[in-house]
Amino acid sequence: MRHARVVVPHRAPDRPPIRLARGDAVHLGDRDTDWPEFVWTTIAEGHEGWVPAKLFDREQGPATALEDYDTRELDTQADEVVTLQYELAGWWWARNALGHQGWIPARSLELLDDDDGEDA
Repeated sequence: MRHARVVVPHRAPDRPPIRLARGDAVHLGDRDTDWPEFVWTTIAEGHEGWVPAKLFDREQGPATALEDYDTRELDTQADEVVTLQYELAGWWWARNALGHQGWIPARSLELLDDDDGEDA
């Protein structure tokens, strides 16, 4: 497992996270100007959030999810150390010391170790 120190605090948006399952029908809107790999996504229940565009079979309009995805973000504080699970579109899925999990922007983190599996 990789670990990172939070160098810029992160706060989750003030909207409920959305979850997608492979095969879900969605509607895709505009790309994010700050995070161009993300597209505004509306799920069947009407909830909305940013999702990596590569997880869909089209670029805009009606689309189908190609993978499961959860938009949950993790609130963090400066100097907090988190465990990193995997990276997608410039964000890391991470777990904090309390066991809470969610996405954190990679640009908010300083990697503390590598995951190459080689012994020194």
